[in-house]
Amino acid sequence: MNRIIVFILFVLVTSSCVSKKKYVEMQNEYSSFKATSRNTLSKAKNDIKDRDKQILTFETSTKQKEKELEVRTKHIKVLEEQVDFLKKTNTKLLDRMTDLTMVSKAGAESIKKSLETLNEQSQYIENINATIQRKDSLNMSFMVALKRALNDFSDEDLNIKVKKGLVSISISDKVFFPSNNTNISQRGEFVIEKLAKALNDHRELDILVEGHTDNSPVSADCIKDNWDLSAKRATAIVRLLQTRFGVSPDRMYAGGRSEYSPKDFTGNEANRKLNRRTDIIIMPRLDQFFQDIVNGQVK
Repeated sequence: MNRIIVFILFVLVTSSCVSKKKYVEMQNEYSSFKATSRNTLSKAKNDIKDRDKQILTFETSTKQKEKELEVRTKHIKVLEEQVDFLKKTNTKLLDRMTDLTMVSKAGAESIKKSLETLNEQSQYIENINATIQRKDSLNMSFMVALKRALNDFSDEDLNIKVKKGLVSISISDKVFFPSNNTNISQRGEFVIEKLAKALNDHRELDILVEGHTDNSPVSADCIKDNWDLSAKRATAIVRLLQTRFGVSPDRMYAGGRSEYSPKDFTGNEANRKLNRRTDIIIMPRLDQFFQDIVNGQVK
C-alpha cells in the first residue's frame, strides 16, 4: 500500500512538473498521516486489550456465581425429594389407618396428630426453601447491578462478593477517606452515589456499614482513638446515603469495628492497608424475611 502511494506521488510529480518544494510538502504530509495512523492503531489495540481483560474478569466472576447457584440448586432438589418422600409416607400411613382395628381410639388420634405435625413441618421446609431462593435471587441481581456501576475500580480498592449468603462490599479507606479523617472524598462520594442508586432499586434490602482501621494510633485532635475513627466513618457514609441520595434511614445500620476485625494478622507494613477499609453488608430485611418463612409468601 505504501509503495502504491509513493508511486502515485512520483507520477504526479513527474507528470505535472510539480516543484521540488511541493513534492517535499506532500512527502511530509504523507509521513505525518502514516505516523498518526500508526498511533491511532496502537491506541485501538491497547483499548481492545483492556476491554478483553475486563470481559475476562466479569466472565470469571459469572462462572463462579453459576457454580454457587448450581450447588444451591442441587441442595434444594435434595430437600424437595425429602419433602416428597415425607408426603408419600404420610399418605400411605393415612391409608393404612382405616385398616387398624387393634389400635385404640386414643392411639389413632395420636398417630393422626403426628402425621399432621409432619405435614406442617414439610410445609415449613418448603417455605424456607422458597424464601432462601428469593433472597439468593435478589443478592445476585443486586451484585450484578453494582459491579456494572463500579467496573472502573480495581479489586484492590473495591471488592464485591457473596459471603455467608449476603452481598459484601469491601472498600479501601483510600477510596473514601484521607488518613485520620472522617471527611468523605470526592471519589468516595461517587462510589456512594452508585451504591445508593442500586439500593434504591432494591428497597427490600437493609444496609450495614462497618468502619475498620489498622492498629496504628490516631493522630488527630478531634478523634479519640480507632474506635472513634471507625464509628465516625461509618456514620458519615450512612448520613450521606440518607441526606444526599435518599436512602431510607430505617434500612441502615452504622458501626465501628476499630482494629479488631483485621483481614491481615501478620503485622506486615505492606499488608496493613488491607485492614483500613469500610465493609458494607447488604442484608434481607429480617422482619420481612422471617414473615415470608412463616406465611410462605414469596413475591
